[in-house]
Amino acid sequence: MNAKPNVVIIYADDLGYGDLSCYGAEDIHTPNIDRLAREGIRFQNAYSTSAVCTPARYSLMTGQYPFRNPDTVILPGNAKCIIDRDTMTLPRVFRQAGYRTGVVGKWHLGLGDGNIDWNGQISCTPNDTGFDESFIFPGTADRVPCVYVRNGRVEGLDPSDPIEVSYEKECPFDDIDTYEKNPEKLKMLSSNGHNMSVINGVGRIGYMRGGKAALWKDEDLAEDFLNEGKAFIDRCGDEPFFLLYTVHQPHVPRIPNERFAGATGLGPRGDVIAELDWCVGEMVSHLEQKGLLENTLILFSSDNGPVLDDGYADGAAQKNGAHRPAGPLRGGKYSKFDGGARIPFLAYWKGTIHPQVSDALLSQCDLASSFASLLGVPVEGNDFPDSEDHMDAFLGVTQEGRTELMYESESKAKVLRRGKWEYLEPSEGMAVQPVTNIELGNSPEGQLYNMMYDIGQRENVADRYPEVAASMAERIAEIQSSERTR
Repeated sequence: MNAKPNVVIIYADDLGYGDLSCYGAEDIHTPNIDRLAREGIRFQNAYSTSAVCTPARYSLMTGQYPFRNPDTVILPGNAKCIIDRDTMTLPRVFRQAGYRTGVVGKWHLGLGDGNIDWNGQISCTPNDTGFDESFIFPGTADRVPCVYVRNGRVEGLDPSDPIEVSYEKECPFDDIDTYEKNPEKLKMLSSNGHNMSVINGVGRIGYMRGGKAALWKDEDLAEDFLNEGKAFIDRCGDEPFFLLYTVHQPHVPRIPNERFAGATGLGPRGDVIAELDWCVGEMVSHLEQKGLLENTLILFSSDNGPVLDDGYADGAAQKNGAHRPAGPLRGGKYSKFDGGARIPFLAYWKGTIHPQVSDALLSQCDLASSFASLLGVPVEGNDFPDSEDHMDAFLGVTQEGRTELMYESESKAKVLRRGKWEYLEPSEGMAVQPVTNIELGNSPEGQLYNMMYDIGQRENVADRYPEVAASMAERIAEIQSSERTR
């Protein structure tokens, strides 16, 4: 085994535990991702740290639970960077080990110091958190500004057409297309929100003026990010590299390239998953053609669980049929139930990893300490406070993982998984989110589930095992008052 393999992490957006054919999907076929599962490791008990994106991505980068940073909420597109410059990060591990580091795709961890100048050099970018190169869009595909940012500068910006961005309730710009004012320009309708700026025929969250030459086109996002990822690998030459490839699918708005429109019978959501699978195949083929595949560890995962109607009338719920995006799990994106944070996770390293299915309990925040261990980078003080070294489990040497992990819902309610038990702390709020039709898991009472036989979390046994529930509730409080758990 090469102690310094190249590493590519492919990180999907809102992809559920049941959205891949290797995890049991029958109405969506993902042959390229299935290859990673078939020839590598398919993990059945891997979790992100949150049922929504920004907190999960923060944990992946910093090796810490989201509650340690109060800014870990779903950020607007003009938010300040929530990773401090002096924070030890996953890419900094690779950089200290002599790697070239790059991020391509969705960022959503903020930029700048709270007052972003989109027309000049932006401060506090991915390049200030450990990446040598970055090509990203700032927030999400449904939030302005709809531009690429390369190494701190908006790509393709015409200086005579400066960008202005606002997240005010009322539009401050009289001369831009908006959802209410220009409905004739829409090619996709909103089901909830997404009714501010209209860009590429799609209503967005937030208002944007200017930057017309820099606007990306939704249909081109997948290939643009793929090509940038390939180009980064090519520029690395003989240097070992780490690429965080954060694809945008299947997050809304779901607008696949025309080659994939109608690729599945599930509407645009199914089609962009097919597009995602093609992207994975193209990336693997590129590594293979360059003779790098046997020296590259590929990890594939998602930031959180799935959602059908997430604000656009794209027919995802109506065309879903018998498909179960969360598979056997209950809930989905935003939820306390396992469908919110239990995610697909695959590891592939040709010739090194032996094919298997693993039940190891793992958290995405473990990647930081695990790679530090693999590469001989010391973890000091409070660096990566909640990240445990489980590289042997990630490589399939063992199926022993964590004894416990914690994650949170969108509302910051905490869930503790310990062995076969999972405890959901009491939380206020509605039981089902009416717009998304997702069970949120909120209850004024604590909930305890035996995940060994009740993966769908249908039988709350807290009354039957009160001592287990009490112990796990105490542990959640202990974790939240701690400086670190590793």
